Amino acid sequence: MSINHATHPFYPFVQSLPSAENRRSSASSDIWVVMTMQHPVRTELWAILRLAGPLIASQLAHMLMVLTDTLMMARLSPEALAGGGLGAASYSFVSIFCIGVIAAVGTLVAIRQGAGDIIGAARLTQAGLWLAWLMALGAGLLLWNLKPVLLLFGQTETNVNAAGQFLIALPFALPGYLSFMALRGFTSAIGRATPVMVISLAGTVANFLLNYALITGMFGLPQLGLTGIGLVTAIVANCMALALALHIRRHPAYDAYPLRAGLSRPNRQYLKELWRLGLPIGGTYAVEVGLFAFAALCMGTMGSTQMGAHQIALQIVSVAFMVPAGMSYAITMRVGQHYGAGQLVDARMSGRVGITFGAVVMLGFALVFWLWPNQLVGLFLDHNDPAFTEVIRLAVSLLAVAAWFELFDGTQTIAMGCIRGLKDAKTTFLVGLACYWLIGAPAAWWMAFHLNWGPTGVWWGLALGLACAAVSLTLAFEWKMQRMIRREPVAERFEAIGAD
Repeated sequence: MSINHATHPFYPFVQSLPSAENRRSSASSDIWVVMTMQHPVRTELWAILRLAGPLIASQLAHMLMVLTDTLMMARLSPEALAGGGLGAASYSFVSIFCIGVIAAVGTLVAIRQGAGDIIGAARLTQAGLWLAWLMALGAGLLLWNLKPVLLLFGQTETNVNAAGQFLIALPFALPGYLSFMALRGFTSAIGRATPVMVISLAGTVANFLLNYALITGMFGLPQLGLTGIGLVTAIVANCMALALALHIRRHPAYDAYPLRAGLSRPNRQYLKELWRLGLPIGGTYAVEVGLFAFAALCMGTMGSTQMGAHQIALQIVSVAFMVPAGMSYAITMRVGQHYGAGQLVDARMSGRVGITFGAVVMLGFALVFWLWPNQLVGLFLDHNDPAFTEVIRLAVSLLAVAAWFELFDGTQTIAMGCIRGLKDAKTTFLVGLACYWLIGAPAAWWMAFHLNWGPTGVWWGLALGLACAAVSLTLAFEWKMQRMIRREPVAERFEAIGAD
């Protein structure tokens, strides 16, 4: 067994092995090396999971907040549900772009953390907060003046007016929510994701209780309807940001990071750095959301039954997707830390471990979708109600496609996280744009309406686009890492290894 010291992924660990003179034979030494080389992989996997676990929990908590808002709208009236859903969709489309831009904070702070640049990590976090506040202002002005745009797209005036009620207070959630995401990026990048999870879960509980109180008029509170639901979201989002900021200020783990010093003076250099990386990330989020909006439009042209089945299946899929979404963010941090420290081989190993483990997890979800589709749909719809018979049948057939759909979506999401950890978001944007809109969307339309596959055709088209993205992004990560490792001078590599 020969080891290429220049490229072997486990070389930093192998370098510390006992010398050949101290081993009895070359055969036994090879066995010893093979056995010992397993440890870096296990160590890396554990580091990823330790970071990803709290992030997955916080993602699920946010999803529960959205579900709570939907349930509260349904309690008001069908009209409130329709109008509130329109307002929520508009808010989500705008906010998802902003969240994508802010995601650059975690990536860049992780790189600076890996390089040992504590001051740079703090300044980037400060710039992230300023960027969050500026984008919140712009997004708020857009949402408050959205009525003419919605009418232009053919929405009914009743729904638009109801959406306007929901959007009166909701934009005030953006400063808090985007600040929370910026601080989440900072804490996750330095390996402290648990506070984010705790605060997110507390926010979910508070969101439910306050919504219920304002909907029912408990404790003499006014019944504010859709406006009240938006107001609660704004209050909770800002309180979550304040809670995380207070934790950072008081906990000694953050004492080395001067986050308050100079916060009143935004640094243009760091703002530009964040914007350059964050803009293509936000663009990637937007084109992916646009793809699923396109799918919903396709379903809408088929009828309410197809649309209902699509929404139910999508809700189930979205819960499973929280796992790769959290893992992707964690892997961005790990790859970024290794990249910042000049440990390119370790960065590659981290990406490979993350992509492989993520694919295995999504295969597990695929088995669940194949084996228990009726039970999963039954969580949302009553099998004994004849009115839902056709919706249930379609939803079950979509879950069969979702097994492949989730595998590809999870893999491409994690691969995106790997590439972003290398301070590259343009590749993910271009690959996503091409695979989603040049392959996925046309395939969905062709399969649904030309092959007459109906709703399953739409989902097979989406799966095809996501599969292309998964393969392309995985290969892109490998190619980038191989090129970077080859270009790194051998002397510098050995120096970096010796420093470890």
